[in-house]
Amino acid sequence: MKLSKYNWLIGLVKTTAIIVIPIIIFLPKADIPISADPWENVPLRIPHIDHTEIIQGPFETGPEVTRACLECHEESAGQVMSTAHWTWESQPYYIEGREGPVTVGKKNSINNFCIGIQGNWPGCTSCHAGYGWEDANFDFTQEDQIDCLVCHDNTGTYVKGASGIPVEEVNLLEVAQSVALPTRENCGSCHFNGGGGNAVKHGDLDETLYFPPSNVDIHMGEHDFLCTDCHQTEDHNIMGRSISVSLDDANQIYCTDCHTQDLHDDDRINAHVDSVACQTCHIPNAATRDATKMYWDWSTAGSDEIEESLHTYLKIKGSFVYEDNFTPVYGWYNGGVAERYILGDTINPAQITSINLPAGNIADSSSKLFPFKVHLAKQPYDTTNNILLQPKTYGEGGFWTEFDWDLALQLGSDITGVDYSGDYGFTETEMYWPTTHMVKSATEALTCDQCHGPDGRMDWEALGYYGDPIEWGGRFQSNSYQP
Repeated sequence: MKLSKYNWLIGLVKTTAIIVIPIIIFLPKADIPISADPWENVPLRIPHIDHTEIIQGPFETGPEVTRACLECHEESAGQVMSTAHWTWESQPYYIEGREGPVTVGKKNSINNFCIGIQGNWPGCTSCHAGYGWEDANFDFTQEDQIDCLVCHDNTGTYVKGASGIPVEEVNLLEVAQSVALPTRENCGSCHFNGGGGNAVKHGDLDETLYFPPSNVDIHMGEHDFLCTDCHQTEDHNIMGRSISVSLDDANQIYCTDCHTQDLHDDDRINAHVDSVACQTCHIPNAATRDATKMYWDWSTAGSDEIEESLHTYLKIKGSFVYEDNFTPVYGWYNGGVAERYILGDTINPAQITSINLPAGNIADSSSKLFPFKVHLAKQPYDTTNNILLQPKTYGEGGFWTEFDWDLALQLGSDITGVDYSGDYGFTETEMYWPTTHMVKSATEALTCDQCHGPDGRMDWEALGYYGDPIEWGGRFQSNSYQP
């Protein structure tokens, strides 16, 4: 075949394409500036397809519904399986002072509410986005164990029981035919009820957010936001992060995803944004309608002498203190975790153990003053080994059945793999919960005198300043804070 005199040009074009195209694909993309109009940054809600005629059934089990979903949504299973809603576990982290990588998450971490899920799977995994997680042998690769309905049911009748199995009364065909974009009820059925009931864990998430007035949450109340308007989702990865089950701020969402940094008409307010989180001013108080749990004393559990009441004492859980409309605790926060308790870590029982101390300080330019709910608890520990213990509470041999702490702690230690000496006591712990929901409008945000002046809510010296920065100057000015 006769060679074309243009072959050299064709070859040059091909070679250039081979070099340039991967560069275009893999080079980091420049950040696209957000619009000054926040509404242009809110995702469009794409109308959902009515599935009434598409899904026929009948269905006897949840996995049967999932298999029907995957006939059309072939890539969805792989997407869901790569998310924390499925794994309940982070990617491995390398932490200074530890020999190898560690993971954290609901799957293996300890907290100071219900303490931990290991050995207690059937009770805890009623909120897992899957079916049948009843023990340590759950198969996370089984696609039909994914629960599509927990996020997409639009009947409001879908209820999960032990191990995430739908309760008998659920009409699976009716629910499957109703599927659409997630509603507040889908998200709230788990996130508003974390820790065993409405408003228990989060001071800023409770059932008032199903249909809140504007003075409870300006976004949901006045502007009819759904959770996914802020927690935007792509390929089933829902944006958002909590330091209760993570160590960094990857996948986090921010007010500035929609709002510009200098949105205030008053430049004096704009000058605060480098040091003060939006939430600090716009969430002046938390648990504004439903009280949240602030203290949990496990040491009193099991007594028949104390009268039971939902917000003060339950025999299976111990004593509680609830509080509503509380002023948050303020601290410097850069999105990370300074200290994370991992099962087996030794403690000093004479001091309060911080399970997830936020990272940040006044000298860290990436830190901002942030509002927190701080939950205190008294929970079991090994008095010989000085480690926190995770009891088995649910099911055979569990504390809720036998009310035997020694047995519950031995069973829990066998499952978690920590050494239990047989000697136990109770020690105080704390957990930090960032306050990010129940946002107030500008007219209800903090005013200058609520932070500054003799009656201000800030403990400036505890935050690292010599005194009120309105007198000493901001932290970016010399000699305004304690080195």
